[in-house]
Amino acid sequence: MKKLLLLLFSVLMIFTAACSKDSADTAAKKTKDGKTVIRVVAKDDAPSNPASVKYYDELAKALKKDENLNVEFKLVEVPQGTYAEKLNLLLSSGDIPDLIYFQGGDQQMAQQDLLEDLTPYIDKSKYIKDIIQPHNKERLKNYPYLLWIKPLDQKTPVIRKDWFDKMASSKDLMADPTPDNYYKFLKELVTNPPGGAKKPAYALTAAGDMAEIDAIFKMAFGINQTWLKNDGKFEYYKVSKQQKELLAYYQKLYKEGILDPQYLTKQWDTKEKAFYDGEAAVITGTNGKVIDLYNSKMTEVNGKQAQLVVLPAAKGEFQGYGATDITKESRGYAISSQSKNKDVVFKVLDYLASPKGQMLDRLGYAGEEYNVVDNKIELTDKYYSEWYARYWEPTNYQPETPLKTPLLSEPASQSQQAVQQYYTKDNSFIIPEKFVTNWDAMENLYKEYSTDIITGKRPVSDFDKFVQEWKKAGGDDVTKYANENIK
Repeated sequence: MKKLLLLLFSVLMIFTAACSKDSADTAAKKTKDGKTVIRVVAKDDAPSNPASVKYYDELAKALKKDENLNVEFKLVEVPQGTYAEKLNLLLSSGDIPDLIYFQGGDQQMAQQDLLEDLTPYIDKSKYIKDIIQPHNKERLKNYPYLLWIKPLDQKTPVIRKDWFDKMASSKDLMADPTPDNYYKFLKELVTNPPGGAKKPAYALTAAGDMAEIDAIFKMAFGINQTWLKNDGKFEYYKVSKQQKELLAYYQKLYKEGILDPQYLTKQWDTKEKAFYDGEAAVITGTNGKVIDLYNSKMTEVNGKQAQLVVLPAAKGEFQGYGATDITKESRGYAISSQSKNKDVVFKVLDYLASPKGQMLDRLGYAGEEYNVVDNKIELTDKYYSEWYARYWEPTNYQPETPLKTPLLSEPASQSQQAVQQYYTKDNSFIIPEKFVTNWDAMENLYKEYSTDIITGKRPVSDFDKFVQEWKKAGGDDVTKYANENIK
């Protein structure tokens, strides 16, 4: 038996080494016509997706024309499923592309020195150093392996304007959006449905958990940072009295049919479909472009009168859509430290921050997503409904040719302004490796208790049991570390 296990282990190691060698050799290769091959893995881009192939073909042409950079992109297929998990399986096999989009799972790679420190590249960059935003700079200081130049990523709640206008008390309640007034507003949506025929069936929906809904209510309940100062000491917000009150509020929304009873099993697509179909009145989406896409789809399905209205964050002890985590980017692009083409890959990233690179990444293709009419850029319906920037999206971007219509629809622009208005830094930190295993178990413990409390399977008083279990599971140690290290 031992011999068999040893043989299997040896075969596995040989296979892994072979994969690593093949990956490195591929990265170092050039095509017959001298193009540098850059392998890219990204969540929404695959060699089986014609739109992805077209984008990278057009990018390669633009790089050759504008920068005399001769490259060929090879997209790496990731099996369907949870992207972070499938990507981790790909990378752990030894197949590490040159350019990697992460949406979780990057820290393990960074700890193994498999990701390149981007600081020296950014310092020497021609364009990127001028477009990174304050929160990007803070995150790069703490964790220099991921780059994600996008607006603040807080989520904002939205509702159809025609429904909002039909509600007699909506404007008064939302002018003073206390948790109590928000409850009255949401309750009216389901007791006197503005869409008729019992539409909406429920006021709020979310995809899988309450993180999206937290963007509306957390700060109103006094949760303005990850670690709250209670009685002179830092306390993790999920075990605080403020969180207990918030869960009680959510339980009330669930019990009274205001919160979608199927929110736990909702996926992104089914959540959005419920919104467009009129089953749900309010959803949250990342401010800016995502709200833009929601607005385009909603008006396409239900008419122009259904354009979206951005709702305020609930107002209580604090107000806002959540504090901004500056420990690291939660997602973004990384360059493999094993790549033979690191300099070339960063030149691609820098080009995408240039005026010409932004024209492609932000606006799409001439004749499809935009037309130039009388020396002005006219964006098409296809731009608003389908196009998104795969890479950088600095908030102050304006193309060299003037725009006839704005980059963002009015609701999308309002959502971006609302988030910027309430910008505040979080005090969270990267959990030290020695706590990571326990921390994951503690987070799962919270998920179990909070879900049971919200859905009424447990009384709110069971929150106190959760706190005690959380502390025993490692919470006391992490809390001690927080109090010693948070400045």
